Formats: sequence, structure tokens, C-alpha cells
Amino acid sequence: MPNVTFKIWRTNSTGGQFQEYQTEITEGMVVLDAVHQIQAEHANDLAVRWNCKAGKCGSCSAEINGHPKLMCMTRMSDMPVDKPVSIQPMKAFPVIRDLVTDVSINYRTKKKIKKFKPRPPDAADGTWRMEQVDIDRVQEFRKCIECFLCMDVCHVLREHNLHEKFIGPRHLVYAAALEMHPLDVEDRREDLKTDGGIGLCNITKCCTTVCPENITITDNAIIPLKERVADKFYDPLMALFRIFK
Repeated sequence: MPNVTFKIWRTNSTGGQFQEYQTEITEGMVVLDAVHQIQAEHANDLAVRWNCKAGKCGSCSAEINGHPKLMCMTRMSDMPVDKPVSIQPMKAFPVIRDLVTDVSINYRTKKKIKKFKPRPPDAADGTWRMEQVDIDRVQEFRKCIECFLCMDVCHVLREHNLHEKFIGPRHLVYAAALEMHPLDVEDRREDLKTDGGIGLCNITKCCTTVCPENITITDNAIIPLKERVADKFYDPLMALFRIFK
């Protein structure tokens, strides 16, 4: 393949701007390879976060031609090379430097979600009984690699910066993994309604679209959680049932 032009976001004292670089692309390269090559050849001080280069650590999240993606899983052979390839940091989080963003708010948010609370054992020997179908249901959510691409594409966070009011799709997936666990007895519905701001999600399914692990975030996690919250706080029949229970 010929030399390809890249427009990479570089920070400076006034904020930042795109800077153009050219590098030779060879067969089998991914975007992260190209960034590393540019770093070695032209920009030794270019800041980029990465780790496994196998699509399992979630470290190299960025926006490639305006789309949130993992750089290590985006092949150059799939990119249009007749125009510059733009690479910029995730928009939903503060930029630390160049392509590196501060995603620490995600870890603080996760700590606020009520932890796993198991029900008492079903048998005297301290064991539990579970249906395999219930176990399988939550296994999908365990695939999350915390790349935060779903958070980046969410318009509530990306466009409106409501991190303090809406926990976002990644943390709704985490909450779903707990809420739907066959042994968990904790009730997180009020927290999801208030601090979690689950009502701010209008189910655009953009988070599902960008997930590199193909987790069906909207249909399998967010919508069932919304239904549970609606049952508790907005369903008049359920309210009557609780009164006379």
C-alpha cells in the first residue's frame, strides 16, 4: 500500500489541533500500528494509550474518522486511503494529552453501584441451586472490556456531559449483571432511577452498535432495567399489589 496521510489530534497550550503525518502502510497493519510507526518516525512525544493490542484490554479507544473504535482492531485495509485518516481522543472524556483521555470518572461511578449481595444458601451444606439459563443470561455482560466506547458514543455524555446525572451504558451493563444474577437479592432500582439517571437513556442503541464485544447493551441490559424501574415506581397495578401484599 502507498503512503497514507493521517490527521492526528495533538494537544498544545491553547487546547489542540490536528496535525498531519504521512507513513507507509504495509499489509496486515491496524491503525494502532500506524500510530506507533508515526510515533517512531515523526512524533516521539505523541501520547497514546495501549496495552494488549488484541482487543481485550480496551486501552486504545479513540475516534477514527469520527467513529469510536479500538485502534488495535481497526484494519488499515478497511480504511479509505484516498483521503486523510483522522484520529482523535474520545469526545466524552477530558483530554489529558494527544489521544489519551481521563476516564477515571468511570471507576468512581462503578464504586457507587451497590455490590453483589447473595441470598442465603439453599442447602445446609452452604450450596445454592441455579438454573443454567439464568447463569447464561448474565454471562454476556461479563464480556465487557471497559473500553468505554459505549460511553463515548452516548449522546447524554458526549453532547451534554451529564456524567454526574447519568451513569452511562457501561455501568448499566454492570448493574444488569448484578440485578439479573440468580443469587443476588440487592435492590438497585431506586439508585438507577435517581443517581443512575436511567430515564435519560432514550434507547438509540448507539452503544450496542459500537461495542467491540458485541454485547447487546440496549435490548439485554438497559431495557430490562428500565422495565424494573418502571414496575416499581410508575406501574399503578404494581403499586396496589404492594399495598395489599
